[in-house]
Amino acid sequence: MAFPPQFLDELRARASLVGVVARRVKLTKKGREFQGLCPFHNEKSPSFTVNEEKGFFHCFGCGAHGDAIGFEMRAHHLSFTEAVERLASECGLEVPKATPEERRVEARRASLHDAMESACQFYEKHLRGPAGREGLAYLRGRGLSDDTIARFRLGWSPDSREALKTALMSDACPEAQLIEVGLLKKPDNGGASFDFFRGRVMFPVTDRRGRVIAFGARTLGDGQPKYLNSPDTPLFHKGATLYGLAIARETARERNVVMAAEGYMDVIALHQAGFTFAVAPLGTALTEAQIEEMWRLADEPILCFDGDNAGQRAMARAAERGLPICKPGKSLRFATLPAPEDPDSLIKAKGPAAMQAVLDAAQPLVDVVWRLSTDNRPTDTPERRAALEKELKDKAFAITDETVRWQYLSVFRDKMRALTRPAWVPSQGKGGFGGQGRRADFKRRPGDPPLRGPRRPLPGARKAPPPQVDERGVAAPGPKPSCWRC
Repeated sequence: MAFPPQFLDELRARASLVGVVARRVKLTKKGREFQGLCPFHNEKSPSFTVNEEKGFFHCFGCGAHGDAIGFEMRAHHLSFTEAVERLASECGLEVPKATPEERRVEARRASLHDAMESACQFYEKHLRGPAGREGLAYLRGRGLSDDTIARFRLGWSPDSREALKTALMSDACPEAQLIEVGLLKKPDNGGASFDFFRGRVMFPVTDRRGRVIAFGARTLGDGQPKYLNSPDTPLFHKGATLYGLAIARETARERNVVMAAEGYMDVIALHQAGFTFAVAPLGTALTEAQIEEMWRLADEPILCFDGDNAGQRAMARAAERGLPICKPGKSLRFATLPAPEDPDSLIKAKGPAAMQAVLDAAQPLVDVVWRLSTDNRPTDTPERRAALEKELKDKAFAITDETVRWQYLSVFRDKMRALTRPAWVPSQGKGGFGGQGRRADFKRRPGDPPLRGPRRPLPGARKAPPPQVDERGVAAPGPKPSCWRC
């Protein structure tokens, strides 16, 4: 929605920037400005300033800069529209009405959100009823507490073709709308629509603001697919959404750490164990949009993968996706679980400390790219080393940001040199590479040419003139040649 400039000017004038910032930062007045510790990066000495007269904040440490609206966007991870609406509500300003087309679109989206919220409540209710007994037993069997089940709003879809349809369909929520948001499915042969989710444990998927926009569902029997997600809708785009984001974002932003697991149950188990900064992609490989979303919360998100072959392939795909879009200060780290564990099973078997140790051992992206390129790869010939060097250069040149690109080239160059040179390991005894503190002594064979030739002028060089001697036999100073050889 586009806001009139006059409205935005009035909002900025009414919203006290110091008051907005002081809700998250302890400010101290220094002359005409206020100072405090920056809420957007870790620091010990205050470099964050607020100038109420000029209407902006600025951090000399991380470069964060903006007005009251910008602060709300950064601090609470809101869109521009959301930040404006929040401040306007606090200031008692009425947000200007949108154009007829904008009102129509917003009203349609609001009705779609209402339909998804009604469906979520329907599934929650049935999890606690007789039909959901099997689903509730499964969740409790996985070690989830009632508080965790309620926090993530888990539910159960009855094993019926029309249970949800009968409960929700009305004049306010017509069949076409339920089909549009993926709750009902219309068969290709033109028959009656039916419930898309049936006989499954339901995992609501929310946007940043916590509004339900989709569902993930798990079957408890032998049915296929094991996991089923909502189709893409006007509210939901699978490749741009992270499961658990609304619950994780405050902790992630405050601690500057966010981790991506592989599935719904991993995220829920991690949160229950205290890792309340965990999120997950929705059944697909991590996308560039999801990486950008995590960068809004932390500078170096940790991607956690299983230690099996499938997990390593997923790690390679994530590294390939993340490398080209890295920016100064924005990268990825990779944590590998011991096979055959996943976060849920590892926490149950060895406790949260074991999971924390996995996160602490996370490797930076550059090391993962190098390892994936060199593991089990022979480099014993010039041609094989040249092929490795070309592959690494191609990966580095795929990086969009020029500064990061040249840093990767420099690191890869150093690693290639180390790969082709023997290691210097000082130790006692005789010298040489491999441990003795001086160059190795090479055995010479009879007839080998001398290592150094006699010191003599280069071919074609002029001979130096004989020294001039005076009557006392002392050499007279003469012109100093630029080079004795010539």
